Amino acid sequence: MPNKLRDQGRPAPIASRFLRPFAAYAKNEAASGIFLISAALIAILLANSPWSQPFFDFWQIRFQVGFGDLEIDKPILLWINDGLMAIFFFLVGLEIKREFLVGELASPRRAALPIFAALGGMAVPALLYAVFNLGHPSIRGWGVPMATDIAFALGVLNLLGPRVPLAIKVFLAAVAIVDDIGAVLVIAIFYSGEIQWRLLGFGGLVFGGLILLNRLGIRKPLAYFVPGALLWVLFLKSGVHATVAGVLVAMTIPARVHLNPESFVEEAKEALAEFESGTTSQELAVMNESQQSAVHELEEACERIQMPLQRIEHGLQPFVSFLIMPLFALANAGVLLKPGTVAGLGQPISFGVLAGLILGKPIGVVLASWIAVKAGAASLPDRVIWLQMAGVGILAGIGFTMSLFIADLAFANPAHIETAKVAIFIASLFSGALGYWILRSCVSEKPIRSKPA
Repeated sequence: MPNKLRDQGRPAPIASRFLRPFAAYAKNEAASGIFLISAALIAILLANSPWSQPFFDFWQIRFQVGFGDLEIDKPILLWINDGLMAIFFFLVGLEIKREFLVGELASPRRAALPIFAALGGMAVPALLYAVFNLGHPSIRGWGVPMATDIAFALGVLNLLGPRVPLAIKVFLAAVAIVDDIGAVLVIAIFYSGEIQWRLLGFGGLVFGGLILLNRLGIRKPLAYFVPGALLWVLFLKSGVHATVAGVLVAMTIPARVHLNPESFVEEAKEALAEFESGTTSQELAVMNESQQSAVHELEEACERIQMPLQRIEHGLQPFVSFLIMPLFALANAGVLLKPGTVAGLGQPISFGVLAGLILGKPIGVVLASWIAVKAGAASLPDRVIWLQMAGVGILAGIGFTMSLFIADLAFANPAHIETAKVAIFIASLFSGALGYWILRSCVSEKPIRSKPA
């Protein structure tokens, strides 16, 4: 049906014209990485400015909610790290579930290479870190160089545009997803506090209720919100890190559709035909009852053709990418650069983080992939060479957000956290620049298009 306003040459509303460039920019996958690094740079500048003390004091302002055993009293910093980051991990959980259902991890053959690569990319950095920190209290930070920041890594890769084979981007995303699974397990097992089993038991009951909602076919996101929030509180108070609750809630979000494509097309055509039959010649006529009914039927059909999981993931992605992650970086990336900072780079923590991210990640990713291919358990993606695999492995050394997060959990000594942060920044910047240069040196100047079917 033609758009009457457009046909009459009417311009789009001013707000729409003003916001369109920003909306287009937000859809660019590299944009989230740019927001993230910008927030980190702002944090470093503020931490070393005349406003340094107010900047650090702000994150320590406390807020209290709840009552009794469920009372939560935390500074802003921990509301971000334990609360907002649980939403980030909820999104990670949705991505993991989708990948195992319909993505690169759905087929054992396709999943083999990224799984091997991710396992190698986690094991070797942890071992290298342990080599430098064995016998020191800082050995607890072995999980810091295991993580990959998917937003940064894919952001750097997207700077190369369509010249990079799609298979490379898919492979890196799948590696990062498996890497996230490893990070969640490490946090849950090694970086949680003393367990309060009674509260954890209640959490188990709530999780069982969420599974029941799924089995009953409840598809409204709001139905999962309240028990999901309760699960977060119970995990937080039980000693298991609260971000794990975000992943568990994501696993219960329905991934089934209630309408097949053929039925959707048929229902949509009927609804549009009903709407068109009630259309008048008036330019801005209020919809009549028949048209309202047709629109409602079309909305219901659109809802039933989509997985609730994908709907929620699509809605959360901008919120997480452009608010939660930059806010996390702003709150956690502030490093006070002082004379002792450079000296701190000579400590075992720095050596472990630098070696783990810069050397361990590419060695682990490439070596594990090579073993998998040679053993016949997997094959290289189409049009991908080993030099490109090395470039991807180096990009996986961009730890940033996840490494900062684990560093805050691993170390109690603020000096150790500061040292780890500086090493994470250096390693992530180096890995991003080197990975970009290597991949750029071995790609065509022309866009790579898929083979015709």
